[in-house]
Amino acid sequence: MADTASTIGPDGNPVIDHFRDVMDDVDDFANPKQEWRRLVSEAIGTFFLVLVAAGAPMVAAQYPGSIPTAAMVVAPGLMVMAIIMFMGKVSGAHLNPGVSIAFALRGDFPWRRVPGYIVVQFAAATLAALVVVALTGQSAMIGGSYPGSTTSPLIACVTEAILTFGLVSVILGTASGAQNIGIIAAIGVGGYIALAGLWAAPLSGASMNSARTFGPNLVGGDLSTYWVYVVGPLAGAVLAVGVAYLLRGRGGGVSGSRAAQGVLDTDVRRPGKP
Repeated sequence: MADTASTIGPDGNPVIDHFRDVMDDVDDFANPKQEWRRLVSEAIGTFFLVLVAAGAPMVAAQYPGSIPTAAMVVAPGLMVMAIIMFMGKVSGAHLNPGVSIAFALRGDFPWRRVPGYIVVQFAAATLAALVVVALTGQSAMIGGSYPGSTTSPLIACVTEAILTFGLVSVILGTASGAQNIGIIAAIGVGGYIALAGLWAAPLSGASMNSARTFGPNLVGGDLSTYWVYVVGPLAGAVLAVGVAYLLRGRGGGVSGSRAAQGVLDTDVRRPGKP
């Protein structure tokens, strides 16, 4: 990263050239040599998300009464909040194929990076499901996402579309140039996930994430209704992008791009090194 340019202001203090900072950040996250860091970040984040989302009901099955239902649906929201806070600056903390696609449609994320993100999200979700099975001895089906016992797959699909529309709208809204609120966006996103789960989990599992559903459902051996968690979240994400365009115009601005792609500061000077 280039050194930050500065001038001396009337008070005698240096005035930082913020434009140069922004351009350095753009060059940094456009550097393909940094992609492995972003992918590792996405893998770790998705792993912990699924570990909690699938693990809570599986632990509850192993130890009945240990985890209340409300805690099981709120836990993924709290985990997402924590993940955004600790690694959002590295990869954007998508953790969800629908979010990656939405950011790309919005113009805030390069399409060439979408396949890599999706691959590591699905791989990490599957690994997390395998780990929870090993830890609890319970079937991964318990931690999967399926339509409720009296909910048809179609209704579950519509539910997932509505929920994902809201989730992606919150993500795009807090990442926009007009409303960028930095790390506090984690509270909005995590809070939405928790609230959606509290009322909609019995209908569809309130997954809103095709990777989160894929891992446990695959390991559990039941992908019969998986289409619900591909079609619904994708439709909701695309609709959210369309509404974002109507409300705020085109994406691709500096704030939205930095939120979607992360900001990797690699200008770390070691002692004794130039």
